[in-house]
Amino acid sequence: MLSQLSGIDIVYALITIVISLSIHEAMHAYAAHALGDTTAQDMGRLSLNPLKHIDPLTTVIMPIVTLIIFKFPILAARPVPFNPDRVKYDEFGAAIVGAAGPLTNLALAIIGALAIHVVSSVALLDFLDIFVTLNVVIFIFNILPIPPLDGSRVLYAFAPEPVQNVMRQIEPYGLFIVFALVLSGALTPLLGSLNNDIIRLLP
Repeated sequence: MLSQLSGIDIVYALITIVISLSIHEAMHAYAAHALGDTTAQDMGRLSLNPLKHIDPLTTVIMPIVTLIIFKFPILAARPVPFNPDRVKYDEFGAAIVGAAGPLTNLALAIIGALAIHVVSSVALLDFLDIFVTLNVVIFIFNILPIPPLDGSRVLYAFAPEPVQNVMRQIEPYGLFIVFALVLSGALTPLLGSLNNDIIRLLP
C-alpha cells in the first residue's frame, strides 16, 4: 500500500498524519458541540491546534514505525471526549459525531486529489500523493465497525439490540482486536483493496 518509502516520504507521512488526525479529532469536537455537548469545549479540545490532539506515541512514533515495518500505519490521536447522553438525536447524534472524523479524512483526500491536477512541483506532487493515500487509509481504518473505532458508533445507531449488546461487551477489548487483526495481516487484503478502489474513484 505504501511501499518503497524514502526518508523524505517518511517526513511527508508524519506531516500528513499530524495534520489529518488533528483535523479528524477537531471535527469530532465541532460535531459534538453543534449537537449540544460541550464536553470537548470544556476540556479545550474544540480546536484545530495539533498540540491539543496529538499523542507522541500513537500519533508520531507508532505510525512511523509500523509504516516502515508493515507498510501500513497503525495510528491514533488523543480521542476527543464527548457525552452521548448530551447530544441531540440520541444514538443517531452519537453516530453523526463518530462519522464526522473519517468523513473529514475522505474530504481531505478529495481536496488533495484535486490539488494534484493543478500543481507542478515534483516535491509537492510527492507530498500530495502520500497525503491522499494516508487520508484514505485513515478513513477506511476508522469506519471499521469494531468498537471503539468511529464506524462502530454508526453501526450501533442502526443495529438491533442483540448486536448492540455484543458491541458493548467487546468494546473494552476492541483496540486489542484491531491491532491483532492488523498485525496478523488478516485485514491487509481488505484494507489494501478498499484503499485502491477509493483512490481510483477520486477526481
